[in-house]
Amino acid sequence: MSEAFLPLSVPVVAGNEWTYIKECLDTAWVSSVGAYVERFEETIRRLTGAHHAVAVVNGTAGLHMALVAAGVRPGDLVVVPSLTFIATANAVRHAGADPVFVDCDQYMNIAVASVRSFLEEACVRGNDGVCRERASGRTVRAVLPVHVYGRPANMAALQTLADEHGLAVIEDASEALGSRWSGGPLAGRSVGTIGQSGVFSFNGNKIVTCGGGGMYVTADERAAERVRHLTTQAKTDTLRFIHDEVGWNYRLTNIAAALGLAQTEQLAGFIAAKRAQHQLYAELLTDVPGITLMGVEAGTQPNYWFHTIVVEPGDFGANKEDLMTALRARRIETRPLWGLLHDQTPYRACTAWRVERARWFWDRALNLPCSSNLAPRDVERVATAIREAGRSVKWTSARAVF
Repeated sequence: MSEAFLPLSVPVVAGNEWTYIKECLDTAWVSSVGAYVERFEETIRRLTGAHHAVAVVNGTAGLHMALVAAGVRPGDLVVVPSLTFIATANAVRHAGADPVFVDCDQYMNIAVASVRSFLEEACVRGNDGVCRERASGRTVRAVLPVHVYGRPANMAALQTLADEHGLAVIEDASEALGSRWSGGPLAGRSVGTIGQSGVFSFNGNKIVTCGGGGMYVTADERAAERVRHLTTQAKTDTLRFIHDEVGWNYRLTNIAAALGLAQTEQLAGFIAAKRAQHQLYAELLTDVPGITLMGVEAGTQPNYWFHTIVVEPGDFGANKEDLMTALRARRIETRPLWGLLHDQTPYRACTAWRVERARWFWDRALNLPCSSNLAPRDVERVATAIREAGRSVKWTSARAVF
């Protein structure tokens, strides 16, 4: 009998999900007005240390509203990493702006050095304090870092750089609920709370899910109120349906918030389980030639959402595509990185500023099964399959990622 299918990532429903959703159904409070929306917002606010939290229908909507609230206007430019899910760039376009794609660092997060070189070599800040791209004269309004796979980006350096050039910083923390810094200047801080605003996602494969859903967080009360206003169709009179500008139907439903609240109550346990998985993967794969498990940057405490390996074909005996095929044959699901954004059809005409390391990762990186309920025997099964997929090669060189 063949082994059971091992998915990449599935939600774990093990808490109060049924109880809370049943209450929504029993009371008929299922739409965007309801106590669970407010409870969910307050829970995320306390969890992250944010001053304000506004629940939205998904992470993309949250990013769109964050850009609008930050003053991004049609025709502006926003600096975005090329190595991320396309929703990050799509949100920029939804706001009428265009992305400028930059490279990643050794942890696959936005490379501060790449942002700096673009701003210093391709841009100029005028006497009016506005940063503009020299070639086009277009305003560079913001930078949108992503905490890739739950690993905190180098926000201390990025925020300093953005301040030097008068840019707003909006954190795409979609994958990073529960991630924070454990050392350095941001010790104790949560991702999403360093820039002008941050956005979390609760998609079905995230560490906490609403089935969909997102959360906008900020320390700026006025910005939070504007986002709350815009996401409820910019309604000024709820009884007579009076609106003062174009808004969006972006608010989260009460029933989705009930699911998210129950999931968030289990977050600490989910993170602990994923941390243990990462440690076991590290132990089991440490002596496999050509395979390196992505590590954790000093001073950070990620949520270990995804477990990523780097495959060096010359040492392993197969490339990441071959390994993915071999694992699929054993009913183990894996996933490569997203296609680089500057290669995607909608964004080929946008500036890609010396994107090199991201390409290196795209050629080599593969994500392993990481569900919060993944058992040690499942991790062992994946590690054994990887070991058997590669040929035996004596390992002689230092094991370091790019």
